[in-house]
Amino acid sequence: MKVVDAAGKVCGRLASAVAKMLLAGEDVSIINAEKAVVSGSPDSIANLYKVRLDRGDKYKGPFMSRLPDRMLKRMVRGMLPYKKPTGRNALRKLRVFVGAPKDLASAAVEIGAKDVSELTSEHVTLQDLSHKLGRKPV
Repeated sequence: MKVVDAAGKVCGRLASAVAKMLLAGEDVSIINAEKAVVSGSPDSIANLYKVRLDRGDKYKGPFMSRLPDRMLKRMVRGMLPYKKPTGRNALRKLRVFVGAPKDLASAAVEIGAKDVSELTSEHVTLQDLSHKLGRKPV
């Protein structure tokens, strides 16, 4: 099982790298999901997510989450063929955590996703984005 630390990583790059690992048959756990970043203006990113949240109704969906770990899992799902058996089986092998569980914190590996220090534009963490979308503070 591979453990990936999402702290300071760009979500899209992280999600694509994790999707490739999952399709290769590996079990992947992502820790510190709330510290992953989305590049772009924080206000425009929040508005885009708000439009997605308000779409549909509460009975038929689409259902979007405000929790950072579920946001990241949904990003990885978007890069998998989740409607086919290979994608469903790959998505079952993914675990995403807010924070770092004690048994997984020391086993984290480095992947080639873009780091926040390489960004020249504005960015927002998933934790800040979830608070802007109305998640209650923990």
